[in-house]
Parts: sequence; structure tokens; C-alpha cells
Amino acid sequence: MTTPVDTHRSVQEYQIGHTAAKRIALARTPTELQFLPRLSEEVGANIWIKRDDTTDTVACGNKLRKLEFSVAQALSEGATLLLTNGGVQSNHCRATALVAANLGLQAHLVLRGATSESAPDGNLLLNELLGANTTFIDTETWRRIDEFTAELVADYARTGVTAFAIPTGASDEIGLWGYIRGFEELHNDLLSVGITPDAIIHATGSGGTQAGLILGAALMGISTRIVGINVSDTEEYFTHKITDDLLRWKARYQANHPNPVDIDSLRIEILDGHVGPGYGHADSEVFDTIRKVARLEGIVLDPVYTGKAFDGMLAELASGRLKGANHLVFVHTGGIYGLFPQREQLFPR
Repeated sequence: MTTPVDTHRSVQEYQIGHTAAKRIALARTPTELQFLPRLSEEVGANIWIKRDDTTDTVACGNKLRKLEFSVAQALSEGATLLLTNGGVQSNHCRATALVAANLGLQAHLVLRGATSESAPDGNLLLNELLGANTTFIDTETWRRIDEFTAELVADYARTGVTAFAIPTGASDEIGLWGYIRGFEELHNDLLSVGITPDAIIHATGSGGTQAGLILGAALMGISTRIVGINVSDTEEYFTHKITDDLLRWKARYQANHPNPVDIDSLRIEILDGHVGPGYGHADSEVFDTIRKVARLEGIVLDPVYTGKAFDGMLAELASGRLKGANHLVFVHTGGIYGLFPQREQLFPR
């Protein structure tokens, strides 16, 4: 039995300058730009946080901004199934599952890693509750994820189902629009509070948030230091990935533009050195920071993305590449459900 696709929310056009893309409203925006007074006093700098963890209740986080554009494209192509991939506790996959259920679409999630014999937890629990079809794959299959995804799309087509493939984190030339629009919103926030930040900082896990913020600033003609703290891979990897996404965006959306963005002139800044034990794993200092920020400010971070990046920001502020900064803006990209599978590391017995 299939559910009729929700047609009440129409696909519309979002435009900035002479460049436009399809969008469907999914996120609760604008989100708040919040000052952290007690933490700021402790570290000796003014810390602001963009609350993109509040874009929704279940589908919360930065991925929802990207999905507004990815799903709009899917609907415009007549898709009835959203196919995407990520880690076992992927925030993006959980958000995709929620959006699919909300719009009357099917969802198929391809997750890197093994399922647990115990009851599902965190994002996995929500994926199951939302009715997403899930395939678990090993590392070897993950290395050919694009080919694997194409095979699934073809399999669905043979059964009469139109599947739309969304890449990891919705981080491609379509998903970049989420933070082009997000930067425009953040710029208005900064104008309203009257600050010019020394840097806008966020966790970089698939590159799309950073690429979108960079493009948003460029399209608005604003010079702002945008800093990604990578939670996986390396600076070299993300420099290449973000550059590739920017070039693909330009080719798709500015092929006939009278004044296209000069991609070569855009600065990609990654503060490497805070990956710790690896993607999805954090050291004790990160969990200390998560507890501190929660108790000082009532802000909940996660050990996979925001907690690791926020801890890296504080370390760089104290003695590293952010030393001497007066105003820092941290983009809270969500991830709260990633806390639950790591409860023992958060509160060791």
C-alpha cells in the first residue's frame, strides 16, 4: 500500500541575485542567533550560536536546510522514493526518513556498518519508527557507493518506482543551496545584533554546509571568514571535495550567468587536527565540553559533529588559529540523537 504524495506544499523558486533553484519549505526558519554569556565570560571572547538544531523536532539540524532543495528537485522529477546513504547513526538519513514520511514518499537508507542485535537506538530507532527501508553495507561496498546507489535506482525503475538519489549529507551542487540561503539568513541575524564576527565556525562532515556558506557569502559580496572543523577525513580531502561541489554548482546554475562566481578566488579554510579517534568517536575532552556547554548554557551538543567541532573551536581560541578573536559564531548543525548510543562515554561508570 502506498500513501499519496503531499501536494499541499508546493515547489517554489528561491533566488539570490540572478541565480535560482527549486525549494520546498521543510525547515522552521529563521532559527535564532543566541549569545552564550557564561561561556563567553569563561573563555574571554564573545561566543554566539546559530541554532540550526531547532529547524524541526525530529528532523532537526543542518540537513533539513539542504533537503529543502534536494527534495524539491526530486518532486520536480516525479520521484516517489528518496534514496540516500550515511553512517549507521546518520543524522541526514534520519532527516530524510522523516521528510519522506511527512510528504507521503518512500525512503530507502543505505547505512555503512552493521546492525545491532539489540533494540535500535538513536537515529536507527527513529528510522525504523518512520518506516524507512534500510540496507546495511560493509566498508568495501561503501567504497563503491555511487555505483551501488545507481544499481538500486535501476532496480526500482524496473518495478515502476522512480527513486531519487541524494548523496551523503545531501552535500552536492543541489544541497549547497541550503546554506546559500542559510548564510543570507545568518547575515541578517548579524546585522540585527550589530556584530561583525571574526569567524563563522561549524563542523564539517560531508562539506555541503561549508560550501554553501562560502557561496552564500560570495553571492552577497561579503568577506567573512568561514571555518570548518573537520570531524572526519583530512583538510586535503575536504578542500578537494568542497572545490568539486562548488565547480559542479557553478556548471549547473551559472552556465549562462552574466557574472558567475570565480570559484578559484574562494577561500576554503579547514582547521584540521580535531578528528580524534575517528569519525563517530570522540575522546574524553569532547565529552567534557559537551557536559560543560549543556550545564553552562542549556545547549546540547553531540559527540560526532557539534561537540567535536565546538571543543576544537575552544582549543583553537585558547592557543591556536583562532587566538585573539573577539566575536565567534558557531553554527549548531544538530545531532542530538547521536548522544544516546554513546551514553556510556558521556557518563562513564
